[in-house]
Amino acid sequence: MSMRLADESRPSQQRRSQSQRPQLRFDLSLSENPFPPLPSVLHAVNGVLAHANRYPEFLPRRLPRLIAGHIGVHSDQVVVGSGATGVAMQIIQALTTRGAGMVYGAPTFDGYPIMAEMADLEVVPVPLDAAGNQDLWAMARAIDKRTGLVVVCRPHNPTGTVIPASELKAFLCSVPRRVPVILDEAYAEFLDLTDQVDTVALLDRHPNLLVLRTFSKAYGLAGLRIGYTFGGPDLIGRVRRLQLPFGVSSAAVAAVAASYAAEPELAARILRITTQREVLRSALRRMHIEVPRSNANFLYLPGPGVATALRRAGIAAKAYPDGSARIAVGDPAADNAVLAALGSLR
Repeated sequence: MSMRLADESRPSQQRRSQSQRPQLRFDLSLSENPFPPLPSVLHAVNGVLAHANRYPEFLPRRLPRLIAGHIGVHSDQVVVGSGATGVAMQIIQALTTRGAGMVYGAPTFDGYPIMAEMADLEVVPVPLDAAGNQDLWAMARAIDKRTGLVVVCRPHNPTGTVIPASELKAFLCSVPRRVPVILDEAYAEFLDLTDQVDTVALLDRHPNLLVLRTFSKAYGLAGLRIGYTFGGPDLIGRVRRLQLPFGVSSAAVAAVAASYAAEPELAARILRITTQREVLRSALRRMHIEVPRSNANFLYLPGPGVATALRRAGIAAKAYPDGSARIAVGDPAADNAVLAALGSLR
């Protein structure tokens, strides 16, 4: 009977626990685009969904050709998959061996250490510098004979900082050609023109380089899971061998084509997000929160206590062990809630 009574007490305990939690008002934890897909993109996707009883291509051909034509490479230099995360996992599985090391700046996108564990890789996290930048020269020193993969994020996740193009080029020259390098450009569309780098030209000089991008962030298509990588034919050919049959939906092809056709509207949305980002960052810095300059659709708020203050205000953020947090930007109501939550912190 005591067992039954104990079991019966759990729902009430859970209700009390849940009632003590702040009600979720804003979820800013995944650096999502606050806006739905553009109307023309929604129209294109809805048209394809009318034929959702039909399979997509067995192996994707149309989407790689579409992306390749847009970025200026051959279609055999592009591999597509389920978001940048799915493509990154495909790269890891194709190009690394069990026990190899993965070098990256830490903290980084959560997916990288998770995928490394799934592939039985040894993680080699290199701390960021005091300004939240990846320490490329410390990363170069961390590369040894066991290194199987290096990951460089530009802009970096979670700080939003950007490695200068000159430093990136020098770093790539220092990496042995046997070691593949992922240049993660998940947030590249948010970069200022002065910070952009000619990645196609980099590929000509560095056959061990793979550029990784997504339609989840600037394009607002996170739910459709569309990512891709492009690089030299040799590495791309090895990655393509692990292409999942029927793994890319027909809706993805329609969404990408419509997104490319709507670039002026997309540019206006990006400007709206980045303008709101700068407004929020300026306000936070006036509150003496030393927010790094971000080049993405999020801000990194150094701790301690920031993540806790946001949580207590019903704002979900990506929290870090030192109390720091990363928040998505672009929604004025959410940004105002962040300011109210952190108003008494400093």
